[in-house]
Amino acid sequence: MRRSIDPSSELSVIYRKINWRLLPFLILCYFVAYLDRVNVGFAKLQMQRDLNLSDAAYGLGAGIFFVGYALFETPSNLLLPKIGARKTLSRVMILWGITSACMVFVENERSFYVLRFFLGVFEAGFAPGMVFYLTYWYGSERLGQVMAVVMLAAPLGGMFGAPLSAWLMTTFAGVNGLTGWQWMFFLEAIPAILLGFIALKIINDKPATAPWLSAREKHVLDLHIGVGRGKHHSFKHVLKDPRVYLMAAGYFCLICGIYSVSFWLPSILQDAGVQGTMQIGWYSAIPYIGAMAGMLIFGRTSDRFYERRWHTAVPALLGAICLIGSVIYKGDFALSLALLTLSTTMMWAAYSVFWAIPSQYLKGDAAAGGIAIINTIGLTGGFISPTLIGCAKAATGNSDSGLLFIAATLLVGAFTLAANRPEPAQQRENTTQPI
Repeated sequence: MRRSIDPSSELSVIYRKINWRLLPFLILCYFVAYLDRVNVGFAKLQMQRDLNLSDAAYGLGAGIFFVGYALFETPSNLLLPKIGARKTLSRVMILWGITSACMVFVENERSFYVLRFFLGVFEAGFAPGMVFYLTYWYGSERLGQVMAVVMLAAPLGGMFGAPLSAWLMTTFAGVNGLTGWQWMFFLEAIPAILLGFIALKIINDKPATAPWLSAREKHVLDLHIGVGRGKHHSFKHVLKDPRVYLMAAGYFCLICGIYSVSFWLPSILQDAGVQGTMQIGWYSAIPYIGAMAGMLIFGRTSDRFYERRWHTAVPALLGAICLIGSVIYKGDFALSLALLTLSTTMMWAAYSVFWAIPSQYLKGDAAAGGIAIINTIGLTGGFISPTLIGCAKAATGNSDSGLLFIAATLLVGAFTLAANRPEPAQQRENTTQPI
């Protein structure tokens, strides 16, 4: 007598195979991407003095990355379904690695702006491309936790990248006539180039082209992913959908908060009296430890209850309140750092769950363009927030007013995310299992 196969058990086996094949490599790539994007915050501790940069000039240079990113992100993601994820992600990593290494040659404000702009140009399409790529492999009910796991790479970049950057800057200072920040940029760029070449060997464009999946496994996965996936069949429809822009507005507010901390945390700690590059590095890791815990917890509960709206709106609200508290109680370093850690935790938790919403709502190759539009609009917050704080600090001598404005932006974001009502609940599959 032929034994029947439990579909739930079979799908779990398939996803375990996919998880181990894809997620560790994608996490490593995103870790390097985030580190190369925000290590300028540590470079500032030495670079600002060496190049005679003002706080406003630093804020503009940190944020101008996102101008280049926004201009080229949507075209990059629209090309991804045509040329494949393997070539797209490889190209992006190799080019941004080379550009990041060229930060060694920064010698004034102009060269700083130019290289930061081109770093954004060449990294454009990586994060949204990765998000879209995951929709090829995972069903809707798994996306919240999958996104949280992959997005862990960003706070990991902050947690390990902060002391790593500090160590490189202090250890290599003066070696072969280069400053510590020059060595930091160069050495932290090398992994991106290497991973770009490795991606050509490891990445498969879709499950259908993966030789490590059997024909049966590909069929089961195709049936599973095709159930309950959102709407839209063309990029034109995506452009006309107001809900896409509502999602983008909420994401913009989250990004304002996240990159305010990412680019200015070392300087905030320095202003609070923390002395020494290594000590600042270790303190800078603390908020990202909280962020990792928040992302995993909210990602899991979001999938468990199949709920995204309040899993983004409530953390955004709490993040704003805690950020305000960190400014009010800045005289008490321990309390201020604890509140800043809670704020960072909540912002990253909302960020990771957020990406399950457009990935679930959009359908087919048009989703690549939709995800890119949302990310492009949202990432303008990455330009505005550090630039704003830099101007505020240059004008007032501290970053308090800038941080309070960012907190107000997060409050607006919380209400915007809460307004993003889901469509009538889709039937949930009985095959739901944790990743």
